[in-house]
Amino acid sequence: MPDEKVKLGVYTCYCGGNISHVVNCEQVAKKLGGMPDVVISRTNMSLCSDAGQSQIEQDIKELGVNRVVIGACAPMLHEQTFRGTVMRAGLNPYLYYHVGLREQDSWVHANDQQGATQKALRLMAAGVAKARLLKALEPIRLEAEKRAIVIGGGVAGLRSALDIARQGLQVVLVEKSPFLGGRMAQLETVFPTGGDARSLLHDLIDEVVKHSNITIFTLAQVAGVSGYVGNFTLQICQHSRGVNTENNEALLAACRQEIPDDFNYGLNNRKIIYRAYPGCYPPLPAVDWENYNGEPLLIDGGKPIVLQDTPKTFDVNVGAIVVATGFDPYQPRQGEYGYGELKDVITLPEMIRHLALSKSSEHLRWNGHPVRDVALIHCVGSREIEGVDEPQEDGQVNNYCSRVCCTATLHMTEELQRYFPELNIYDLYQDIRTYGRGHEEYYNRALEDGVRFFRYHGEERPEVTAAPAGDTHPVLVKVKDALTYGEQIDIPVDLVVLAVGMMARDIDDLVKMLKVSRGNDRFLLEVHPKLRPVETAVNGVVLAGTAQGPMNIQESISAASAAAAKVVSLLGQGKVELQPFVAAVDVEKCNGTGACVEACDYEDAIALKTFEQNGKEVRRAVVTPANCTGCGACVSVCPNRAVDVQGWTLAQYEAMVEAIGMELPVLAEAAA
Repeated sequence: MPDEKVKLGVYTCYCGGNISHVVNCEQVAKKLGGMPDVVISRTNMSLCSDAGQSQIEQDIKELGVNRVVIGACAPMLHEQTFRGTVMRAGLNPYLYYHVGLREQDSWVHANDQQGATQKALRLMAAGVAKARLLKALEPIRLEAEKRAIVIGGGVAGLRSALDIARQGLQVVLVEKSPFLGGRMAQLETVFPTGGDARSLLHDLIDEVVKHSNITIFTLAQVAGVSGYVGNFTLQICQHSRGVNTENNEALLAACRQEIPDDFNYGLNNRKIIYRAYPGCYPPLPAVDWENYNGEPLLIDGGKPIVLQDTPKTFDVNVGAIVVATGFDPYQPRQGEYGYGELKDVITLPEMIRHLALSKSSEHLRWNGHPVRDVALIHCVGSREIEGVDEPQEDGQVNNYCSRVCCTATLHMTEELQRYFPELNIYDLYQDIRTYGRGHEEYYNRALEDGVRFFRYHGEERPEVTAAPAGDTHPVLVKVKDALTYGEQIDIPVDLVVLAVGMMARDIDDLVKMLKVSRGNDRFLLEVHPKLRPVETAVNGVVLAGTAQGPMNIQESISAASAAAAKVVSLLGQGKVELQPFVAAVDVEKCNGTGACVEACDYEDAIALKTFEQNGKEVRRAVVTPANCTGCGACVSVCPNRAVDVQGWTLAQYEAMVEAIGMELPVLAEAAA
């Protein structure tokens, strides 16, 4: 409707006082009400409330408002809310513009009310200027492949795959290692129930394996990604297991080459033809190709067999991608708390596996001697402090809390006391963060059972050194105990257990292929922690479990189910809708220089194509909306201004800049 008269409705929200305690909202609304094309300018205590939204709907219907400007909190919080509001009133959802008065103004200028009010007026005036030029847009509608891929076969990947499959969609599950289960398979029990970890895991694996909608590829990884939401193509590279059902036991028996067992963190050795643990899935052994030395194997006196890896590559077409790549436990540096230098310093994951291997023992032993006194130290590789702790390889410290370590450490104290009640246990912590339901009980029971707690500050972490020769214990732990006002306490122990945090897994190749982002903690970043908690900025790519950040098993399963729900909502109807804020080319202005193609960082988003025009062949830029992110790089380099981003055109920008730069008296005159 090019001849439609613009009728603007402008709304300034108090935001429950967040804005109005600083900005004079009534003054802003009054001045905006006198601007050209504004038919109504209102304030409201909370526009996102039902009453606030109803007022906007009423103005659209009764006053003929056909452009809406709202000044409130950040657009990321309620932009979708207000799009729904104007849609219900019969207005195109893209004829509305949102101004972030709270984050951009009142929260940052709390001590300058007059200045904040003037800034609010400028920001809203710019919004009005843009809104005058808004055009009705339609979402980009695409056909969607009703199949998803889940990358990672740990508990989060398994749960997500099963939930998606149960809704009738096909699922491809890809696991890099030879066996399913991830980190959960290395646990013996889970908190807070104390249930058998692998029994619970195997129940889930059995459901996944038996579901007809799920196809599983182990020893496989993503080698390439192309396409867009609804129509991704992933190249999968799968390695051989190296054995088959007929010869696997004979080859396993004939194999002599051994290496440290990574499942048990090197506490024992395993063959290079191996099963991760008894009862693992798939049950067929696999060859560790990274460590196989090429030595021939002799079976029953026959011809020597040299194991061969024959990888195969194939493509999978899917509509959505679930990233469930998990985490890695923090690996202490050489000498950190004596780790790697003192044989009696180990990590909590190593302790879990050591207990699993020595559960039948009447007394706990380590490094050839009995253990009578154990010290557990929290926050190793977590809650690090800039300038105090040594940074990681990327120059950053792990300043985040890994969240599960406190409960995991207290869970370990309970396990130790259950199997070895004669032990003396010392727990050295910064803060006890047992936040989950039922987790605090571990702390209470530890206190009741005589675990001795010492609290240290992050700036003064405990020191772990070798005890003097002839001492009764091999290791000495020194700590300034905050519970006794900084008293220096020396604790002689036989074993030190470091409660290491979670680290983001090294999946840089996958991150680049998917074009997803990492947060400051290196874990994969969601769009919004509350409103879009499992979605990435790449449409159709969602996150599950600890790929996104530290979580316990319960949280990982919940996040995996949330990821599955998002996939089902995207693909369930066989089509997807995308925001229309993508590049658009005016073919009348385009002369095919190709500058836009060179500037674009997104594969197949914009390309030069040949057309016939007036009997001549011409080249023009053509946008593939599904691949375009609306970044605007093409707009900035086009010499003819032939490219614009829909909803954010150059003309709209220029109008906003002109409005925001107007002298305040000019704005004030509008209210006269």
